[in-house]
Amino acid sequence: MSFETILYEEAEGVATITLNRPDKLNAVTARMLAELKQALARAAANSDIRSLLLTGAGRAFCAGQDLSDRTVSAGSGGARPDLSKSLSEGYNPFILSLIELEMPTICAVNGVAAGAGANMALACDIVLAARSAKFLQAFAKIGLIPDSGGSYFLPRMLGLPRARALAMLAEPISAARAEEWGLIWKAVDDDTILLEATTLARKLAQAPTLGLALTKKAMLASYDNSLAEHLALEAEYQGQAGRSDDYAEGISAFMEKRDPVFRGK
Repeated sequence: MSFETILYEEAEGVATITLNRPDKLNAVTARMLAELKQALARAAANSDIRSLLLTGAGRAFCAGQDLSDRTVSAGSGGARPDLSKSLSEGYNPFILSLIELEMPTICAVNGVAAGAGANMALACDIVLAARSAKFLQAFAKIGLIPDSGGSYFLPRMLGLPRARALAMLAEPISAARAEEWGLIWKAVDDDTILLEATTLARKLAQAPTLGLALTKKAMLASYDNSLAEHLALEAEYQGQAGRSDDYAEGISAFMEKRDPVFRGK
């Protein structure tokens, strides 16, 4: 499978997807979204792939939607793009596939992450950002609302006051501030961002990934469950994890005082 707007690589149990339109700051097109969905499906179908790393080529992670990829008339009576269709057929399936991927997902934000690009990063399980990187909810600058999960993620991650200010003011925040606020896992030096993210992805690829996948599902469900409902869900998922080969291996390794060898089963 060849791609035009992204790079895809598999090595040491990790699938690495690199947004690859560096001359356009990796701005998103319909073609890129289609290729991203194909890449996720490819990673999910390969049992040897047990973690995923998402990053960008060049000096940006992703500048958001490539506005030149949409036909917009400036005149009051001109045709308007169907942005609902753009989301429901493009961004939304990708975001859902990324969140529901049954393996750990890591994002290495190597530069600016704006608009949909910022929210694509926030859909990953663990986000590292270069210290020079910035996060920008740019939608208000062109009269739109945060999409690609932005209006869902931000209030849950930051609380309403900060979420509303980021969305309405459309001002960038630094990687250091994003770490301080809990928007990302941590900020790292620019020259080590990819190395640290790759090392983390390889570490997670050796982890008990069935249990990690169930952890992701449980945490996502916690937004809507009552405590009683969630305790019941934890019992169900713990039952699944307890019947896994990984759990048996973890117990054996602990008793034998050796490193476990997990296989995600």
